[in-house]
Amino acid sequence: MRRFFALVAALLLAAAPAPRSSRYLFAWAMEVPDGRAFIATFDVSPGSSPFGKLVAMRDVGTAATMVHHTNYALARNGVLFANDWQADRTYMFDLADPSNPRLVGQFRNAGPYMYPHSFVYLSNGNTLATFQYTKGFNRSPGGLVELDGHGHGVKMSSAANAGVDPNIRPYSMAVVEKLDRVVTSSADMMGAQTSRVVQIWRLSDLRLLHTVVLPKPPDWYYDDAADSSEPRVLADGETVVVPTFRCGLFLLHDLTGAHPSLQHVYDFGYRLCEVPVVAGNYLVQTMQSGHAIVSLDLHDPAHPREVSRLLLDAGEYPHWLALEPQGDRLVITGYGALATHARFATIDRDNGRLALQPESIDFSRAWPDGWKGAAVPHGAVFSNP
Repeated sequence: MRRFFALVAALLLAAAPAPRSSRYLFAWAMEVPDGRAFIATFDVSPGSSPFGKLVAMRDVGTAATMVHHTNYALARNGVLFANDWQADRTYMFDLADPSNPRLVGQFRNAGPYMYPHSFVYLSNGNTLATFQYTKGFNRSPGGLVELDGHGHGVKMSSAANAGVDPNIRPYSMAVVEKLDRVVTSSADMMGAQTSRVVQIWRLSDLRLLHTVVLPKPPDWYYDDAADSSEPRVLADGETVVVPTFRCGLFLLHDLTGAHPSLQHVYDFGYRLCEVPVVAGNYLVQTMQSGHAIVSLDLHDPAHPREVSRLLLDAGEYPHWLALEPQGDRLVITGYGALATHARFATIDRDNGRLALQPESIDFSRAWPDGWKGAAVPHGAVFSNP
């Protein structure tokens, strides 16, 4: 009998699709010090020589003040939203032909909502975005907006709930389409105030359903329950975990019920954690304050277990992390010595083990627009194979 099950397991393993590597990396960056903003395509095929060859570049025709987030992964339609946050302006690039990126649109506000931050592509072809503010820079809570293919708002709803938290600033989100839900975090980009909530919305009409307060963890001294950052949906397509910038991790219970709640399940140990990704049953978290990237086993989300840790150089502060859609590579951008580089790592999706790769992309080079000098990348995503 054991031989029979071993044979079945071997057949299933053989039938599983092999990981597919992406050929390209798209990076949203700005030249320094003059600030010209651009999208660039690099050849990151495994074994390519030279690795990271610049394939194409398309600038936006104006200087940026703070190139910031893009989509966390390239949308199926090949369109990437890329944000210049301090300028309150977002650009849309068609990357269907990686050798010829096209700027196809740009926008600022959507109705009363200002300063968009994060973008998630929806199955209906639209894009959901969090907007931080209304009534001016950091004056009042923003909201959630569904954007069409031209960047126009087709649905929008306010995040304000002063009775629970007057400092709500929608930051990022996890979209759970199968349950008709969206989970948003709350943190001010400028760090001017602290927020302590997570919000739950109905996706179909963007109705705000619940504003849930982050519970105090056992050791309140470290204040893990402040400024929720980047909610993520786990491999089952319905379980949501919510990290915080203070490096706490919370598990969301009863997402579709009348009384959703949050459970503090992990403390990463550092005090500045930023963009994570989900790879199978593993959450990979960047920790800027520790110069580290950590992989957690979330087979049992209520009891996370660290399985791997990468320590970067002391001058490297990781911020952004993106996963190869059908492969095992991660791209890392950040601050300090990472400000003008993109580094790469791999994750074994079977056991969560991380490995730092020798390849990197240096953004100090000659550019097709005539600039010969440093550029600073932020959002970066792999192409769809």
